[in-house]
Amino acid sequence: MFKNVRKSLLALAIMATAAVAGQASAATLINGAGATFPYPIYSKWFSEYAKVDPSVKFNYQSIGSGGGIKQITAQTVDFGASDAFLSDAQLKAAPGKLIHIPTVMGAVVVTYNIPGISKGLKLKSEDVADIYLGRITRWNDPRIVADNKGVSLPNQPIVVVHRSDGSGTTNIFTDFLSGVSAEWTKKVGKGTSVKWPIGLGGKGNEGVAGQVKNTKYSIGYVELAYAFENRLPFATLKNKSGHWVEPSIKSTSAAAAGAAKHMPADYRISLVNQPGKDAYPIAGFTWLLVYEQQKDKVKGKKLVEFLNWELAKGQKMASALLYAPLPENVKKMVSKTIKTIKY
Repeated sequence: MFKNVRKSLLALAIMATAAVAGQASAATLINGAGATFPYPIYSKWFSEYAKVDPSVKFNYQSIGSGGGIKQITAQTVDFGASDAFLSDAQLKAAPGKLIHIPTVMGAVVVTYNIPGISKGLKLKSEDVADIYLGRITRWNDPRIVADNKGVSLPNQPIVVVHRSDGSGTTNIFTDFLSGVSAEWTKKVGKGTSVKWPIGLGGKGNEGVAGQVKNTKYSIGYVELAYAFENRLPFATLKNKSGHWVEPSIKSTSAAAAGAAKHMPADYRISLVNQPGKDAYPIAGFTWLLVYEQQKDKVKGKKLVEFLNWELAKGQKMASALLYAPLPENVKKMVSKTIKTIKY
């Protein structure tokens, strides 16, 4: 009798274990890839959302905007992520209608490693362009010295660091440089990947931050959160209106204020070099790229539910991670756009 009871209990235990395993394997996996710029906030969202809906898991590969655009176009992921909006040609090349969903806004900062100068460096926007063109080559160049009275700038060569991969952060930065330097526009231009006149390459925002942190007398550009994470200083820049502005959530929001009033229906808009006393000149939206017609009904439904959650709840987490939440009018627009996704 006891043998039979033990057998029955063992059988029930096996069945229960199998049921739990079945439930675990039944979790819907949504794959995404792209921008490193928003990786800190996306990681937070995916972690928090797992508590809201344990039946869905997000696998996000932070490989750069260029990679994200390629993978969503090839349909090897369920969503892409980019800090560069797609061109008409790129949208046409996609096998279905791709929608841009703006998620947050961020600042790209000019970071540096000058021993003894942990904060307070000021740089005119056109001087940043000349540094990246190789026209300003030393930290004690008279143009930099003139804007930094009282700061002992070293007679050392400037080591320029840039992205080596296709990058939305690069797109924002080169868009900014193109707006302040005619020579940059003519010789280099803007894009997720450009032919850099000089400098060392680093992969991802992480790679550039690491290069700057480990290389004395270097200069680079990264998203604000990466500068804080790596305890790197960043420059105060002179904006389009002639005011010195530090990168912050407030100055990023100020850059978006004017643009948000004229937001196009497809959200493809640049925030660099915006007018306004408080507008930080190197700011941008970051977007998720999703197909209007979802191939997989279950994944499509779960993705839409997540998008609605990040709009309603996730925005409140942005500031703590140094991103600016979407303006209210843009949030209302995005809510309507999400409703157009079919599954």
